[in-house]
Amino acid sequence: MDIHDISSVSSLQSLAKLLSDAQEDDDDDNNYGPHCSVSAMAPGNIGPVKKETTVTGTFQVKSENSKTIWNTEEVPEGSEFDDTWDPREQPEYDILFKQRVGTEDIFLGMSRKDPSTACCEDMVIKIKLPETKFLDITLDIQDKVLDLRTPQKKLLLHLPHPVDSKNGKAHFFSEEGILEVTLRMTREFDFINFA
Repeated sequence: MDIHDISSVSSLQSLAKLLSDAQEDDDDDNNYGPHCSVSAMAPGNIGPVKKETTVTGTFQVKSENSKTIWNTEEVPEGSEFDDTWDPREQPEYDILFKQRVGTEDIFLGMSRKDPSTACCEDMVIKIKLPETKFLDITLDIQDKVLDLRTPQKKLLLHLPHPVDSKNGKAHFFSEEGILEVTLRMTREFDFINFA
């Protein structure tokens, strides 16, 4: 055994003791990994020994299929559409916010609405699709994701606010090549803003 191996093992043991003393000051030396054997030292031996706790009884599996890696609740919405290898380019788009105001809002100021986006009810997404026919457009809207596909372009847009995916409007202006999608936002505190 070389003298350099012994000094590196002792310095590793000193480092392990120093790191574990910083975490828990009242532990004794028996809680640390093996100190006598060079072959037993590994990076996992640094610090206090982790005690495994087992729960007696039945093990509950959350998913129906035991071969699944994660639950469907853990996967973000819209990630099943994300295809990084798709060669189609992303179209230009604008996200605008729209308020519904009446004369009592503008002239009398009777409601609590202001020009901020917090007082907007609708989200308008304008997507530029030049040289595209209406029949070539496939649009799928979920609560937090807009997925648009044409033969030349693809847009997977994670929306800034949750929307009502069942009640929305889409209008295609074929002269300009613009698809305008209007969606009602469903935010958590809208009942306060629009009371």
